[in-house]
Amino acid sequence: MTDIIWNLASFLVALGILVAVHEYGHFWVARRCGVKVEKFSIGFGKSIWSRVGKDGTEYSLSIIPLGGYVKMLDGRVDDLSDDDRPFAFDQKPLWQRSSIVAAGPAFNFLFAIFAYWLVFLIGVPAVKPVVGEVFPDSIAAQAGLESNMELKAVSGIKTADWESVNMQLISHIGDKAMTLTVAPSDSIGVEEIKQLDLENWTFDPETESAMKSLGFVPFRPQISMTLASVSDSGAGGKAGLVSGDTIVSIDDKSVASWQQIVDLIQGSPEKAMTIEVERDGRLTTLSLVPDSRELENGKIIGFAGIAPQVGEWPDNYRFDLQFGPLEAIAKASDKTIQVIELTMSMLKKLIVGDVGINNLSGPISIAKGAGTTADYGLVYFLGFLALISVNLGIINLVPLPMLDGGHLLFFAIEAVIRRPVPEKIQEMGYRLGGAVIFALMTVAIFNDFARL
Repeated sequence: MTDIIWNLASFLVALGILVAVHEYGHFWVARRCGVKVEKFSIGFGKSIWSRVGKDGTEYSLSIIPLGGYVKMLDGRVDDLSDDDRPFAFDQKPLWQRSSIVAAGPAFNFLFAIFAYWLVFLIGVPAVKPVVGEVFPDSIAAQAGLESNMELKAVSGIKTADWESVNMQLISHIGDKAMTLTVAPSDSIGVEEIKQLDLENWTFDPETESAMKSLGFVPFRPQISMTLASVSDSGAGGKAGLVSGDTIVSIDDKSVASWQQIVDLIQGSPEKAMTIEVERDGRLTTLSLVPDSRELENGKIIGFAGIAPQVGEWPDNYRFDLQFGPLEAIAKASDKTIQVIELTMSMLKKLIVGDVGINNLSGPISIAKGAGTTADYGLVYFLGFLALISVNLGIINLVPLPMLDGGHLLFFAIEAVIRRPVPEKIQEMGYRLGGAVIFALMTVAIFNDFARL
């Protein structure tokens, strides 16, 4: 219950910020174009707080916190006096109306740059993208990727950390090939280009990472078989395991890696296991009955509530992704452009069918993401806000009536035919656009519930 409340609160804070930014874009440009703004609302429905500013605009917080709006004086819905007519939205030149509509998404992109600027200014811990294990006969192995190689770029886009690598890998869903620029561990200043054939690449974001689906995983410090922590209420604690125990064998089978231990425990939910540990120089035999846990796909696995000791990262692998005020602007702009390009690419692939519609996420997934990143800290929450802000900006530019992109489409047609699009056609467009948006939201929410 605590997690649900935290996720919901984080979601409402994130949504409130992003909606305010978007609507303020419309508001700011409208005011500078001489349009009278009657109401600026965060949320829909009945107002729970409002006040009228000196500028005559009513500022309001409404009860349904799932969006917002800017109500401008408009002759199509308001009765205009001669004095009001110069301040009405529909009486403004086409370029001003277009600017007002486009300002919402534009402010979302600017906010993303600002959020990433703060991230790079504050600094975020990062790890160099050095390859760990490469799976035999995988796409990565066939391309010649090897352990301890550092990934310098993906298809020419520089990748300083694993987040950048993952973003670029995902952008290649549905493509036929991609290249990895790598630096071998035994060569200083030498880079190689590996060509990956993606014809047979199958990637399901719900079950595995893009890296693992290609056949490699990041380098991680060595994991020992000595326990660093044991949950008192977990199966391990009930069995008598304690921190400092070194697991030697399970069911009389010697174990050589922590992954082997994980596989054996996960494969034995609610089944008694004999576990032999070394404690204070002596061998001790215990009986362990792993608890059971159901995964999102319905599979039942065992778990014991134990964690191993993990070695230290090499000093030259860890760094802080941090820049000065001016350099951070350039880095933030580049990052925002990369996210825009990735989002546009994924949207295109969704339309043509390269990406399944089951990958659409709705408010529940966004709320979980907001809660998780907020839990990690400010810089991670800022990065999440930047990502969602870019997505909000791009979605609003989709040329569907009811969205900003639909209004811009009507304005583009008006520029060509030299007169406004007939209201009946616009009304039909709004209904069609509303139906499409409702259908997509229904699918996204269904996907959210399917992931619970």
